[in-house]
This record gives sequence, C-alpha cells and structure tokens, in this order.
Amino acid sequence: MLLTPQAASSQLPIVGVVRSNLSASHRRRLTLQAAIIFSLYSKNGTHVHFSPKFFLCRAKFADSELDGSFSSRVVSPTLIAAEKEEAKAVLTLFFKKQGLSNAVAVRIINKSDLFIDHLVSRLHSVHKSRYLVGRELTTLEIRDALIPYLESLLEEHGSILADVVENFPDSTIKDKSITLECPPDPTPDSRKVKAVSRVSETGPAGKLRPQVIYLMELGMDLEKIKLITRRFPAFAYYSLEGKIKPIVEFLLELGVSKSDIPIILGKRPQLCGISLSENLIPTMTFLENLGVDKKQWAKVIYRFPALLTYSRQKFRTTVDFLYEMGLSQEDVGKILTRSPTIISYSVEDKLRPTAKYFRSLGADVALLLLRCPQTFGLSIEANLKPVTEFFIDKGYTVEEIGIMISRYGALYTFSLADNLIPKWEFFLTMGYSKPELVKFPQYFGYSLEERIKPRIAAVKESGVKLLLNQVLSLSSHDFEKALKKKMKKQLTDQV
Repeated sequence: MLLTPQAASSQLPIVGVVRSNLSASHRRRLTLQAAIIFSLYSKNGTHVHFSPKFFLCRAKFADSELDGSFSSRVVSPTLIAAEKEEAKAVLTLFFKKQGLSNAVAVRIINKSDLFIDHLVSRLHSVHKSRYLVGRELTTLEIRDALIPYLESLLEEHGSILADVVENFPDSTIKDKSITLECPPDPTPDSRKVKAVSRVSETGPAGKLRPQVIYLMELGMDLEKIKLITRRFPAFAYYSLEGKIKPIVEFLLELGVSKSDIPIILGKRPQLCGISLSENLIPTMTFLENLGVDKKQWAKVIYRFPALLTYSRQKFRTTVDFLYEMGLSQEDVGKILTRSPTIISYSVEDKLRPTAKYFRSLGADVALLLLRCPQTFGLSIEANLKPVTEFFIDKGYTVEEIGIMISRYGALYTFSLADNLIPKWEFFLTMGYSKPELVKFPQYFGYSLEERIKPRIAAVKESGVKLLLNQVLSLSSHDFEKALKKKMKKQLTDQV
C-alpha cells in the first residue's frame, strides 16, 4: 500500500530501520516505500519530519539477477550535510553572478535553511534512481541539477528572488517553486525563444492566440508582449480564462484604469500567475490590516505591482523595522500606501544601515521615513555620502545638514551634477546668506529655469527683499500680492 505524506510520519520508524533478518522482498518493499515518501515529499511540498534513522536505512537492490548478490549503501547524515554545503555553494555562486557581493549572498543563505533543505530534497527527487542504487552525485551533477532550476526561479520572480529564498516556504508563490518535478531545460535562451515564438504563432484561421488578442485589445502591442515574454517566458503559457482575464477584471474592479493595465502587467507579469482566492486577495487583506488604505489600491498597485508578490514574512519584517524606528501604526499605513516600494528594500542590507547613517547626521529618521521613504533605497556610498560631502565642502556643519534633511527628505534624492551644483551656484548670486538654505532646503526642489530664476528676477526688479520661503513656495497670485505689499511698506517707511 502506498503511503500518503500525512501517514508518512507515523510509518517512518518502520521504513527507517531495515533489519538484517528480513527477507529480500520485504527489504525491497520497505526501501520502495522510502523512495515513495521522498518523492511525495518533494513533489507535493509536504513538510514531513524525517528522523535520523530514516537516512540510515539500507537500500539493498540486486546488482545482478544471475547470482542474486546485493550491494549496500548507507545514505548517512554526513552525506546529507555534504549535499547541503554543495547546495549552499551553488546558491552563493548563483547570487554572485546576479551582482550580489559575497557577504550579502552568504548573509541571505545563512537565513535560508529551509530553502537549502528544499534544494537537497529536489536533488533526491531528480536523481532518485541513483540514490537507490547507492551512487553519490558529483559536484558537477549537483550544479547541473540546481543551476537551471535557480535560473527558472530567477525568470519567474526577478528581483525578489532573494526574498523568496530567505522567506521560503512562507511565500505566496511557494507552490510553484516546489512542484517543479524535473530539471528545466538547461538552455534558458531556448526557452525564451520558444516562448516568444509561441506569442507570435497563429492558428489555422490565421489568428493569434486568444490571450495575445485579449492583451492587444487592452492596448498592449505585440512587441510589448514579446518583450515581457523575453523577461518572463512563463507569461506566454498563461491561459486567457484561467489566468490573465480574471486578474485583469479584478484590477478593473479595484478602479485601475484600462490604460494602466498594460503598464502594470509590463512591470509585473507574474501577477497573472497568482491565485486570486488563495494568494492575492488574502495578501491584500493582510496589507489592509497593516494599514494600507483599501480605497487606494488602484494607485498602490500602479505604483508598485510587485507588492502583491511578496511573502507575509517580508511584510512583517519591514513593518517591525518601521515600528522600531518610532513610527505609529497610522504612519506605517501611510508609508505602505504612498510608497509601497519600501517593501522591496532589505531591512538588514539597506534600511537599517541607512537609518544608522542618517542618525549619525542628527536627522530625525522617523520623520524622514514618513516624508521620503524612497531615500532609504539609495546607496550610502554612491548617493548619500557625496551629497553630505558636498554640503560640508560648502561650509555647513553636520548638525545643519541633519536639520536640512529632516526638513526636506527629498534633498538626498537629487543629482549633484544636474540639480544641487547648478542651483547652489545660482544661489550664490541671489544675495541670501547660507543659513537661508538650512531654514528652507526645499529650495533645491524647485525648477531653476521655470521658478527660481524668474522669481528672483522679479524680486530684484521690485527693489525689495522677501524670505526665500516666500519667493518660492507661494502661488503666483500670492507671490505677486506679497511683493506688492512689501513694496508698499517700503515706500511708506521711506516717507
């Protein structure tokens, strides 16, 4: 009788200990049961606890039917441990090829024991017959089995693969990653070619596939569909009625405009592969409980459609960090609604180091997170430090810089060459003292040609002086009114 995954745990002691006094047929039957449990474990993603005894079972099979002799092989905990190290090495190399540093890759892998176990179980499933005859896999065979699989996951999950690995199996897409039963095509390029070709195929009547026609009716041209398919080949195989149409109709019901659908699917085609009832809607409910404004879903999804593909553990980790920084539940909800991309930032590799850096300047981190969370996605070395050094070079103290960033969070998001330097050079001609920028760092957020220069020219022409805040922040009507009032007062004082 075949064992179900649910019954496996209770049967493991029987399967796991093969006694020498059992008959050969009994030993073979018990070993077959072990193989079936392994297969079901890998295939269905069922997390069955295997005791060490299970891995010590003797897999005895006849090498020759002529003399009836048997060879024996012990699948020991030592071998399992070695395979885990091999899997870690393969995963480290794979992440490094994607641009991660060795330190970051190691940090992710050290938090990903369950995913490493999954990779090992995959090896057991793919090479089941070799294990049963007592043959160890070589390093090259392990790499050949795992790298194509990791490449397929990268194509499916893109930039969030590290989060999928780290939070495995607590992920909205875990079923897809577990239920792959055989190694994918070892040539990713050939998969892309086939997928793109499928998009362009026509039927006997000379028409494109229904899902392609549907997408084109939504405003997505054929070249755009091909581009998406090159990035994400699985998109070509999504059915119209089962995958694409339900998601599109759901988005339209949320208030997403029809013209925005191609943009959303272009950013995150994986949305079409997510179950509405089992994953997407529960994830949205979970986020609403965290504070996302349910009336703003259309805008949230348009801004960052990948939000709905992250795991709940990833959400909790980010939200816990925001609470740790001193933000209220209401503030967290505002951040998730206005700037959902913050979920994509790694807490340990990005958010926490950036918070530490801004604190070293004396900035109010909670206020900065609330006003401009995208600042925390910038590189400390490439983006933040050069801006700090720029202002220090201009004579500002660290304390003054901290005040400026607290008052105007977007300050560090501007380009030095295209924004800060030209505006600074013009500021020197305006007749204001340097402390004015500490009081009003928003100066750097206004257009130099369309706002700053025309208004400064008007002030100089009038012969009066206004605070920098008054010159730039007032509407055109209020600016003219303030200018006239100042001119009138100046005439009165002269009289």
